[in-house]
Amino acid sequence: MVEIERKFLVNSNAYKEASYKGTRIIQGFLNTHKERTVRIRLKGDVGYITVKGLSSSNGLSRFEWEKEINVKEAESLLKLCESGVIEKMRYEVRIKNHTFEVDEFFGDNEGLILAEIELDNENEAFEKPHWLGEEVTGNIKYYNSQLSKQPFSTWKH
Repeated sequence: MVEIERKFLVNSNAYKEASYKGTRIIQGFLNTHKERTVRIRLKGDVGYITVKGLSSSNGLSRFEWEKEINVKEAESLLKLCESGVIEKMRYEVRIKNHTFEVDEFFGDNEGLILAEIELDNENEAFEKPHWLGEEVTGNIKYYNSQLSKQPFSTWKH
């Protein structure tokens, strides 16, 4: 139940041509405490509840527990979430034996595009596609729980 992932900014729309799947996501947070977050997500026509723990000091890994719930439950729980619901389109891009999840944000986070890759261990090598930009792993301001509180549109660019 430990998730190991790296996160990057995206520097072009080339990932869209390479993607094999796109899914609309709406998510909110019941709790955004730094030691634990509780997320409710609608991903297409499936609901999820997810609990994430505190990140490791390098930001690469943290506890994650996720359970599928039905859409009606997810919709009801989204009404209880803290303000700042996140809306995004997730594109999945396969590069050799890894899958990048590229999130194009909407609403108050429009203009932000992030790519994540899950790994089996912190030192695992992977091919970086040309559209992958600066690494932001461990930078808290790019966590969805923080984007719900301080959206990209409020940042000084």
